[in-house]
Amino acid sequence: MRTGIFGGTFDPPHLGHLILAEEACWQLDLRRVLFVLTPNPPHKREIPVTQAEVRLELLTRALQGKAGFSLSRVDLDRPPPHYAVDTVKLLRGEMPGETWVYLMGGDSLRDLPTWHHPEDFIAACDEIGVMCRPDARVDLTALEARLPGLTQKVRFIEVPLLEISSSDLRRRIAQGQPYRNYLPEAVWKMIQSQRLYLG
Repeated sequence: MRTGIFGGTFDPPHLGHLILAEEACWQLDLRRVLFVLTPNPPHKREIPVTQAEVRLELLTRALQGKAGFSLSRVDLDRPPPHYAVDTVKLLRGEMPGETWVYLMGGDSLRDLPTWHHPEDFIAACDEIGVMCRPDARVDLTALEARLPGLTQKVRFIEVPLLEISSSDLRRRIAQGQPYRNYLPEAVWKMIQSQRLYLG
């Protein structure tokens, strides 16, 4: 079984996340995508992040009824720090025999040399699905020189240009701007009822 790993803070999860995961399934022939919620993202220590329990409930609602998408607690059920290399290794240990495809954006691929043990991360992945944006230029030749073996694992995914981000949605909510149609209905309802992201 070819399984995608889609990690993130999902603060909040939005339609862009679901569209990107669906495109990855189609283009990389994935049987399913595991959404891995990162409770304490190491690269966002300076940025306030909503409580993990709240984000977990939002993500659970976002994925409800979505065939092929499921939530993994692999990072929630272990202490920090939560590095991608450990996440992949744990999932591989729990479910041996699967083909693991880690999904990331072009900016993450560009910054991969700065990740925690990037060589081990590449070795742990069977493939790396990269969703590129026009503003995230990637020099794969230069990356290969720094991280040998990377190029043979990278699979690029063509995605529609979606100007949706969790940070922009948090700003919209805090400033009273429209945001409802950027979100799954169940996520919007929870944000409304609990008055989340109002600052």
